[in-house]
Amino acid sequence: MSRRILKKAQPKNKGRSDTLLNLNLSLSLKALALSPALSLIAATTTYTAAYASCSFIQNSDARSLCRAKAERSTSQCGFIQDSDQRAYCRAVVGGSASQCGFIQDSDLRSQCRAEAGSSSASGSSSASGSGSSSQCGFIQNSDARALCRAKAEGSSSQCGFIQNGDQRSYCRAIVDRSPSQCGFIQDSDLRNRCRAEAG
Repeated sequence: MSRRILKKAQPKNKGRSDTLLNLNLSLSLKALALSPALSLIAATTTYTAAYASCSFIQNSDARSLCRAKAERSTSQCGFIQDSDQRAYCRAVVGGSASQCGFIQDSDLRSQCRAEAGSSSASGSSSASGSGSSSQCGFIQNSDARALCRAKAEGSSSQCGFIQNGDQRSYCRAIVDRSPSQCGFIQDSDLRNRCRAEAG
């Protein structure tokens, strides 16, 4: 009788549970092997979303600048009609601070040197905080100066000094990489630019 109890205690589908275990292990290993491909898909999705947000910007120069930043390619900079903005785009997206010298507007030139200096130091055009905010001190507009310092230092604490509410929300969104802050922006072009850059 004790032999009968032992046989009944063993599961009838033991082979089936081993097969399920092996199948789960096999799927887990395949998922690990696919993770670089999945991260590429996620990066492409982020790029596509950023590029799509740029399409809603009505100002053609701002739209081209946004697309250049989303693509991380200076090819879109050629579509910018304003020569100062075109040079700014080539400098910031391309990481070449020498292009900033072609900018006539002194505030934009200083902003360009601060951003292009930080992008060439970090290898990207994002607000990473690796740049120097020394060029930002030459900007006369106080809101633009605070935004420049926030980007260069990678700290949203400077955003609190911005008086314009839209610019303040934009600053916090791009420095903190928080697209939810973009929803507080009233100006539709700036809001779409914000979503592209913060996402």
